[in-house]
Amino acid sequence: MSETPRPRLDVLIRRIDPELPLPEYAQPGDAGADLRTTVDAELAPGERAVLPTGIAVALPDGYAAFVHPRSGLAARCGVALVNAPGTVDAGYRGEIKVIVVNLDPREGVSFRRGDRIAQLVIQQVEKARFHEVAELPGSARAEGGFGSTGGHAAV
Repeated sequence: MSETPRPRLDVLIRRIDPELPLPEYAQPGDAGADLRTTVDAELAPGERAVLPTGIAVALPDGYAAFVHPRSGLAARCGVALVNAPGTVDAGYRGEIKVIVVNLDPREGVSFRRGDRIAQLVIQQVEKARFHEVAELPGSARAEGGFGSTGGHAAV
């Protein structure tokens, strides 16, 4: 029995750099569409850079886009995103830029124009109404945090 495909969300996109492809999903079922850099960049160990992607989007109200790292860049090169995930709000109309950092302690990393540098995940988001209270209701976890549930030999 096959599943009915989910409807696609229409997102308006402006191509700032007409020579690069639009974001695309590499495989069926992928959550993130690949973002590419428009510039060459060299990052020494510990160095960071803001890389432009050559696109801007208009998301529908009630949605946000989140810029996530690429696992292959992290595993092979030690590349991470400084503010992962970066948030693109529905009202933002500027170019999407990605803040990358080279966490490898010894090797530099090179990016070339057109390299895939991050993934864009679009999600529906809720607007919260905040209600100030003197006390929060109890829970099983209470105030336990930062490793309070275990899961690592050092905890």
